[in-house]
Amino acid sequence: MTFASRHLAAAALVATTLFWAGNLIAARSLVDVIPPVTLSFWRWIIACVLLAPFAVRPMLRDRATLRQHLPLLSLLALLSAVIFNTLLYVAAHTTTAVNIGLINATMPLAIGLMAWLILREQPGPAQALGLAVALPGTVLIVSRGDPLAAAQLGIQTGDLLMLLAVCAWGLYSILLRRVPAGLHPVSLLMAVILLALPMMAVAHRLELAAGATLPPMTAFTPNVLATLFYVGLFPSILSYLGWNYGIRVLGPVRASLFVYLIPVFSALLALTLLDERLQGYHATGGLLILAGLWLASRPRTPVPRTAPS
Repeated sequence: MTFASRHLAAAALVATTLFWAGNLIAARSLVDVIPPVTLSFWRWIIACVLLAPFAVRPMLRDRATLRQHLPLLSLLALLSAVIFNTLLYVAAHTTTAVNIGLINATMPLAIGLMAWLILREQPGPAQALGLAVALPGTVLIVSRGDPLAAAQLGIQTGDLLMLLAVCAWGLYSILLRRVPAGLHPVSLLMAVILLALPMMAVAHRLELAAGATLPPMTAFTPNVLATLFYVGLFPSILSYLGWNYGIRVLGPVRASLFVYLIPVFSALLALTLLDERLQGYHATGGLLILAGLWLASRPRTPVPRTAPS
């Protein structure tokens, strides 16, 4: 791992979490406009259309590798584009934002546990210390400075759905290590999207059969169309490319700690777009998260070996 690749991966993960935070803001603005499963389905259709012109050549080059690893790619599509994203949108309708933030903050723990169980990859002392420092900062932000009040919130259906979504993303992040290193990142992402779309189409039909209704054409204002374009490009394409690259360079355990930046960026975006006031817990929690990331992203110092006499 070179100095340049490590810092490029860190920059990609920071951008990834920024786009994901924007996805939360965008999704909240569409709660009363588009049903959650329909929103997830349309999101990946938009992503497919936007990515297709750039994916033809690398997919043709990687077609043999894609065919050989079709079962793995199908599982990755199910875990990420289908389960995680859809459950996140559904959970936003049935639980509080505080609960979603707290449960989402357990993602590094879930990834670390799965990395230990599947890959036998144990976090080093720096990663463990970074996790311990960053987690209280996230709790402070998503609980709005009152963790005791957040702990008193009851468990709802959305909480369980979000917990399942976090586990699905953790397993996705671990299985990424089994993707061949020579596979082009655009080929990987496009294959995941193409494999996910039929599954999402079935889920979309089930949602409509359960009573959900499509929005009328008058609901597609310029703001709604711009929001749909955003969720189809930034969190769907750019974030996936950045996350996959960060996993490949830094590994799943270290990369997962960047998830703690999501509540920081969410607060900053809310200040900018929703005209909310900056509170003391935003600054305190943000400093803890940044300190934890700095500790966890430091490279391990190799232990010098004594030369044989």
